Amino acid sequence: MRAQSLRILLIDDNRHGLVARRSVLEQHGHKVVVASTGQDGLDQFDEQAFDIVVTDYRMPGVSGQQVIRKLRQQSPRTPIVLLSGYVEAMGLSEQSTGADIVLSKGPREVQDLLRAVARLSKRRAPAKPPAAERARAAAASSKRKTG
Repeated sequence: MRAQSLRILLIDDNRHGLVARRSVLEQHGHKVVVASTGQDGLDQFDEQAFDIVVTDYRMPGVSGQQVIRKLRQQSPRTPIVLLSGYVEAMGLSEQSTGADIVLSKGPREVQDLLRAVARLSKRRAPAKPPAAERARAAAASSKRKTG
């Protein structure tokens, strides 16, 4: 039985890792949008609805930790997976990062990522509408209240 198709935002500054992870997730039937910087990922999140976000930890500019913090403010129930080659060295955990699942990069990464996505898909939040759509809805709601 094939897992349901999810819209996944994948954020990583490592182009090779981004391409490889995207390919694996798409082979499993998911729709994947990629971002090569934390800021690009936040912009994509504002423009589109996603079921799950997968982000790298160490990136120039906006880090994975900052991405998680901002996503939690915007959409607290969106499932987030944090990937890092520094999980052990930095003691990264779900509690210290705010991610739902923290995974180490390395030889087991592909299986771990697929397992994490499958697990999070069972308890994911409904996809939020893009920021522009939310703004239109809020404006329409305030017009009804004042009119």
